Amino acid sequence: MDAVERTNQEHQRRWIKDKKVGEGTYAVVYQGREAATGRKIAIKKIKLGEFKDGLDMSAVREVKYLSELRHPNIIELLDVFSAKKNLNLVLEFLDTDLEMVIKDRSLVFLPADIKSWMAMTFRGLEFCHRNCILHRDLKPNNLLLASDGQLKLADFGLARDFADPGYKMTCQVITRWYRPPELLFGARYYSTAVDIWSVGCIFAELMLRTPYLPGESDMDQLKTIFRALGTPTEEDWPGHTKLPDYVPVGQFPRLPLRDLFTAATADALNLLQSCFHYEPCRRISAHDALSHPYFFALPNPTHPSKLPKTGTQLAAAAQTTARPLEEVDANVTGKKRKLRADGDEDGVTLTRNIARKLDFRAAVGS
Repeated sequence: MDAVERTNQEHQRRWIKDKKVGEGTYAVVYQGREAATGRKIAIKKIKLGEFKDGLDMSAVREVKYLSELRHPNIIELLDVFSAKKNLNLVLEFLDTDLEMVIKDRSLVFLPADIKSWMAMTFRGLEFCHRNCILHRDLKPNNLLLASDGQLKLADFGLARDFADPGYKMTCQVITRWYRPPELLFGARYYSTAVDIWSVGCIFAELMLRTPYLPGESDMDQLKTIFRALGTPTEEDWPGHTKLPDYVPVGQFPRLPLRDLFTAATADALNLLQSCFHYEPCRRISAHDALSHPYFFALPNPTHPSKLPKTGTQLAAAAQTTARPLEEVDANVTGKKRKLRADGDEDGVTLTRNIARKLDFRAAVGS
């Protein structure tokens, strides 16, 4: 037995599989525990030897990006080991996702709850984009929820870096209901805007408690988008008719978002619309979203520990008074005003500070 194999077995002995909790096309997920401490963990077993060329790259990417991305709103990779032609990813244990919460009709969402989930989503995504990584599969069941209420981006199997803007990428990414129109039209060069469209769909779903743009095929997905948001013109989206898979889909009028999202505030609608610009370069960035007035207007975001929880927390618990953002960090809004007064144009340092504060860690336990 060589040194590499011995090291691998040492890693393997640290973790104990208890029961299978999920299975997909490429992987099986087990609940387990750390042998020494009993701490709950998840083990994602990827059966590398059974698949065609190309699928192994998903596993490699997931390990690569999760190893690089250490952040409170991104799932933590604890260890990696191989066994019997399987690659095993040891992850922190999170047994609830945002889709489960959305579908649980016993739970009532307050506007402050939605604001908190959106803040944490943008915060995790901003960190990915700042580190030149596209997620490319954001949807409610890839947003996992920790026991303390923290939301964490998960499933980086389709992620990739975008350091080279001239490099072709596949358009066959992002689950259809959350896929932006440029990918449906076959775009091979794209940016962080594809993830922002997905976040807009998640934002809408949180408000509606049902998927916003559920198409049955790629063509039907385009029709569903255009029925909801209007058929784009050359003025709305210059050059879209030149995309590789462009086909005319029909003419649909632009309907005000207010007609459907009747309870949303003006700030919420503005942020939602900023995610849904047809021209990708006009969509808001995750960086700028964290400074959007939506996050600084009342009601303040709910403290993560007080967010609705599936099965263990009824709708009455969701009525807990939201902890004011100023109590979490009294300087955030002051810093924002000072930035404008000082004329700091880029806002990079400020937005990262705001991003850090929006996880409310300073108030945990209060």
